[in-house]
Amino acid sequence: MREPFLNYWAKSLPQMESGSPLARVGANQTKSIVTIAFLSAITALFQSAGGFLPGSGYLISPLSTAPIVLATLISFRSGLTAYTLSILLLLLIQPSELIIFPFTTGLLGLGLGFFIARSKNRIEVVLFSAIALWAGITLVLHAFRFPLLGTSVAMNFRIDTTAYVFLFSLLYSWMWTEISLRLAAKLGKSVQGL
Repeated sequence: MREPFLNYWAKSLPQMESGSPLARVGANQTKSIVTIAFLSAITALFQSAGGFLPGSGYLISPLSTAPIVLATLISFRSGLTAYTLSILLLLLIQPSELIIFPFTTGLLGLGLGFFIARSKNRIEVVLFSAIALWAGITLVLHAFRFPLLGTSVAMNFRIDTTAYVFLFSLLYSWMWTEISLRLAAKLGKSVQGL
């Protein structure tokens, strides 16, 4: 039982080849600009769903991580561009999301895309992207004093709250790592079939 568990975390991730569909998009400047703009628009729509559709929109809002991951897998510069453009679109569409997106789902998307492209195994991707998410949530909670986790969570720095946020960040990053790897693989297969 221990062996499969260790193999899962230490197994090498599929690396981006220069001939992969995402790399080909990054090689063509026009395709790259259009793709980044499209991914940014999708990100802004997903993130603003919580404001437009109270209740069910909060289930759609976390999906804004996926387009940022895909843009970052094209190149880190493309990911930063999509991240920045998404923030500007949110400023126009749903300004209330400006404190949440840059420090949570957007930051996680950048971290995941960056570490999936450069790390060797899952444990590195999950750990480093979880640290990025944890740092963003902690900054929003304690520096900006924004009730990101609801009014029942104290705004004062507490070790137990910080530990729970880190455990949540690990679990959430692991989940998005798996989703991102499957999404990139499926996208690669569907684009190659065209």
